[in-house]
Amino acid sequence: MPPVPSNHSTSWILKLTIGLIGMFAFLQVYSIQAVLPVMMVDFAATEVQAGMIVGATVLAIAIMSPFLGMLSDAVGRKPFIVGALLFLAIPTALIAQSSSIGWVGLWRFMQGLSVPGITVVTIAYIGEEFEGRAVTELMSFYVSGCVFGGFMGRFLLGHLHELIGWRDGYYVMTVMTLLGAIWIGKMLPSSRHFVANPNFRSAIQTLGEHLTNRYVVTSCLLGACVLFSLVGCFTFINLHLADEPYKLTTGALANIFAVYLLGVVITPLSSTLLRRFGSARTVRVAIVVSMVGLLLTLVTPLWGVVIGLAIMSSGVFVTQSATISYIAVNVKKGRSLASGLYYMGYYTGGTLGAWLCGMAYARGQWKLTVGFLALVQVLALLVAFFGMVKTTVHAK
Repeated sequence: MPPVPSNHSTSWILKLTIGLIGMFAFLQVYSIQAVLPVMMVDFAATEVQAGMIVGATVLAIAIMSPFLGMLSDAVGRKPFIVGALLFLAIPTALIAQSSSIGWVGLWRFMQGLSVPGITVVTIAYIGEEFEGRAVTELMSFYVSGCVFGGFMGRFLLGHLHELIGWRDGYYVMTVMTLLGAIWIGKMLPSSRHFVANPNFRSAIQTLGEHLTNRYVVTSCLLGACVLFSLVGCFTFINLHLADEPYKLTTGALANIFAVYLLGVVITPLSSTLLRRFGSARTVRVAIVVSMVGLLLTLVTPLWGVVIGLAIMSSGVFVTQSATISYIAVNVKKGRSLASGLYYMGYYTGGTLGAWLCGMAYARGQWKLTVGFLALVQVLALLVAFFGMVKTTVHAK
């Protein structure tokens, strides 16, 4: 039975719940960036070690995404999302107990193991339960929630550190995650169009088809470039702004991440751009906008750096929204697995961004880091020009 627009498709409760799923999925993933300079002092860590504790969560997400996608195709959607949120609370609390940078990295890795059970499965859920305009609309609320969660994690932990310390701050975020799991368990409608596919051989066959599917491969490459840029930029801009001549505190660094809020506004508008111009053209323009913003961060005045970050991140968010809609619209079979492969590419890029940009920053500070990020964005532009098929998302 094909998905049909339901009475839930225009419900504000559903939109809020989908947005909250995205928020809680990403509340923990990058929160550590706001307190990274403090942790480096507390644990006597190097720039590369700092990058790797950011990348630990991202690496785990990359590893688990296709496997949880396959498992969800066999078991279901809503139980996976709620269960993954409950599991996420455990390593979040354990970070507060860490006695070394190694333990922080381990618990960060454990956080990442649960995230695909939220992200990958939610995209599959939306693609199965809705169609046409409802898909792009709910996808934009989901991405807006992801963006807001990325902001809130950094913003909250940065300010919580100044109030009660980063360790107790993680306990607060643990409680928030548990409350989020309860809300989603009560408010998210159960699947009505999910058809279980417990056949492992069939899943492997679908995996093979996806690996030669132009829509999936192009999306994975774009996703890798997108998160490489975002993680590399927003991890090491903290070290740049905590150093001379800015000398920003953790609270001030947390405030810088308010530029993420632009993404909350811009991302829902991207569904209009997608319907009018299609994914391919939208992505190309968004990447160019992101590159301009990145180069602006090289200026000296703090306000110029902030404007650059705002422009850069807005371009990235539109690219992400367009890319996951590109998969949702064009891939009809094994949606959860396709989403899992996308996130594997996406987070592999993020892991490489944290690691390689750490080495770039250690050798040439922010200028060399920006040059490295610009090369990756040029690669993304080439993928968008030569890999993406021009498609338009039509409202139904």
